[in-house]
Amino acid sequence: MTELAYIGLGANLGDAQGTLRLAWQALTTVAGVEGDGLSGLWRSAPVDAGGPDYVNAVGRVRTALAPRALLAVLQDIEQRHGRERPYRNAPRTLDLDLLLYGQLVQDDPVLTLPHPRMHQRAFVLRPLAQLAPELALAQGDWPTLLAAVADQRLEPL
Repeated sequence: MTELAYIGLGANLGDAQGTLRLAWQALTTVAGVEGDGLSGLWRSAPVDAGGPDYVNAVGRVRTALAPRALLAVLQDIEQRHGRERPYRNAPRTLDLDLLLYGQLVQDDPVLTLPHPRMHQRAFVLRPLAQLAPELALAQGDWPTLLAAVADQRLEPL
C-alpha cells in the first residue's frame, strides 16, 4: 500500500536552487518512494530568523515507507548536503520537512503530522496550493489560509 506524502524543501546557503533539485532527485530514487509532482521554486524571506533569502518548493511523493522511515530518509539527504543545526532556525544548506502523510495525525517527540507550523508559512502554503489546489487542509480553506500569510514576502522564481 502507498500513501501520498508532501515534503517541504528549502535552502538558503550555497546553490539553493541546485541543492533543491539534487535533493528531490535523491528522494525520488529511494526504494519505496515515487515522485508525483514538484511545485515551482519560490524565493522567501526568512521567517523568525536572519540570513539570506530562501528558495522553497513542495513535492508530492507516493511512498510505501512508514512515516518515520520517510523522515529518516529526509534527514539522511539533509546530512549528505551538509545540514547543520547549530541553533533553531539557523541558515541551512537544505531543509526537508515532512508536511503531510496521507490523512495521518500524530504528535510525538519524533514526528508531528501534519507539520505544526505549515499553515502559518507562505513558503509552504503557496507552493502546496500550486501543486495540490484540490487538497483539503484541516487548518482551513485555501483563501483563508493564504490571506493569513499574505504579509510574508514570497515570489515565484
